[in-house]
Amino acid sequence: MNFKPRSEFSKNVLTLMTGTSIAQAIPLAISPILTRVYTPEDFGIFALYMSIVSMIAVVVTGRYEQAIVIPKNDRYAMHLVILSMIISFFISVLCLVVIVCFKDGIVQLLNNQDISDWLYFIPLSVFLTGIYQSLNYWNNRKKNYKILAGNRVVQSSTTSAMNLLLGMTKVGSNGLVIGSISGQIIATFVLLKMTLNEKFKNIEQVKLIALGKKYIDFPRKSAIGAFFNTFSYQIEYILFTIFYTVGNVGMYYFINKIISIPKLFLSNAIWQSFLSHTHESKKYIFKSMLAKQEALIKFSMLPVLSSIAILPNIFVFVFGNNWMEVTAYIPPLIVAMHLNFIVASFSLFVVINRPDMEMKFNVFLALFKVVGISLSYLLFENILISIYVLACIQIIMFIWLGSWNYKQLGQRSLFFVSLYMKHFIYISVPLLLIFWVALNQIFLITLLSYFIVNISFFLWIKR
Repeated sequence: MNFKPRSEFSKNVLTLMTGTSIAQAIPLAISPILTRVYTPEDFGIFALYMSIVSMIAVVVTGRYEQAIVIPKNDRYAMHLVILSMIISFFISVLCLVVIVCFKDGIVQLLNNQDISDWLYFIPLSVFLTGIYQSLNYWNNRKKNYKILAGNRVVQSSTTSAMNLLLGMTKVGSNGLVIGSISGQIIATFVLLKMTLNEKFKNIEQVKLIALGKKYIDFPRKSAIGAFFNTFSYQIEYILFTIFYTVGNVGMYYFINKIISIPKLFLSNAIWQSFLSHTHESKKYIFKSMLAKQEALIKFSMLPVLSSIAILPNIFVFVFGNNWMEVTAYIPPLIVAMHLNFIVASFSLFVVINRPDMEMKFNVFLALFKVVGISLSYLLFENILISIYVLACIQIIMFIWLGSWNYKQLGQRSLFFVSLYMKHFIYISVPLLLIFWVALNQIFLITLLSYFIVNISFFLWIKR
């Protein structure tokens, strides 16, 4: 049997997936060491730093980097690369000015003095991200997938090596931030050296302005949607920093990173494959989506529910006693991540060209998170309750999104709920019977509460 990819597209996807998998496996492999040389507080400061960088970096190029793959002429594409870099420079400088002028206010708002000195490095990280993204899209255009895959491994290796080296010297959160910046610098420099050549020398100001006007919809429309998409996934780090301790933030960041690994490995690949149905009929999309999504639910449900019972028991052994508290965060976050994985892997926003709905979804997700976390803090002042509230918000929002997806394909609103609940009941009931004696209380509470949330949502829609 021949397992080699048959098409050029499959080969390209496999090349990028291989690079991404290796790049993600390296930090995962050294995580048990990192959790012993860094504290949850160190990871909390790093999480706060990266959340701020992520929210700015997603719009630092004005989203012009996405236009790089569009022009038929390479000359125009090269001008868009330079335009993206120029915009990145000016936005980064603007960030620096804001930080210099309002540093004390920002520190006070974030309720964290330890982030103070690292605020000055945010513009550098943002600028490097803008350069890297611009070069990344250019190499995508030129189909230099081996360069991109290799570069991801270089960045991951550099970051991990610096984190490990500096962690041994007990420099605290400085090691994590410096490691991240070092990985960015090396990866960006390598990509610059392998990409820029004499063709990039003849850049005309007139063309830069003309192309900026031609693709003005990217900063006008795409940038806003992209910002809210990132904001909706980063806002909890800001809120947890303001309301709770930086150690809580570090624990939440680390466990979120660990349980997101399967999603990062598989979700994008599944979505890229599903994206090929863009020009198909709704009937064809429905059949394809139903078959693939149902198979994904079947094969993922048992590992997910089993991990709720098993993972808390092995987490402390693997990552150290400092992370005992994080085991209570695991059950609700795994369930929320599973819904995210199942639904986001088959998102119809791009397939049926509804970017407006994507932005609305992300705006409401962010809004509900802000309200939910804030109210849970005001009423209970308990990080675990806030995490359960956060998880419930994500579960409800992704159940709604799954229902919306099928409704666009002519199905009833309850179609996704019934599909998911059918497999959930078939698998969870035997699990409850098998593990009844061995189950700890947190798993039982999570499973029952998850069941109640789904049934309640089901009845609410039906009404």
